[in-house]
Amino acid sequence: MEEVKDAFKALKQAMTSTPTLAMPNFNEPFVIESDASGAGIGAVLTQQRRPIAFMSRALGITKQSWSTYAKEMLSIVQAIRTWRPYLLG
Repeated sequence: MEEVKDAFKALKQAMTSTPTLAMPNFNEPFVIESDASGAGIGAVLTQQRRPIAFMSRALGITKQSWSTYAKEMLSIVQAIRTWRPYLLG
């Protein structure tokens, strides 16, 4: 039972704490993790699994009807456009 309490406490802490953004290191590779839902797109730029920046956008009515694949691709394209200076160095 103690394990369950500890796991719940850790989950609660993770969900209520603000993530600390890391400083970018231009000698290390960047990673983009993106996602799309019915109403929006989002992405996070990371290095060594630490967040550097976040991006999110609401989708208009027309784009909300796009396929899941199209919305996922839009998320990737928007992330690359947003963080191009980081990615190209």
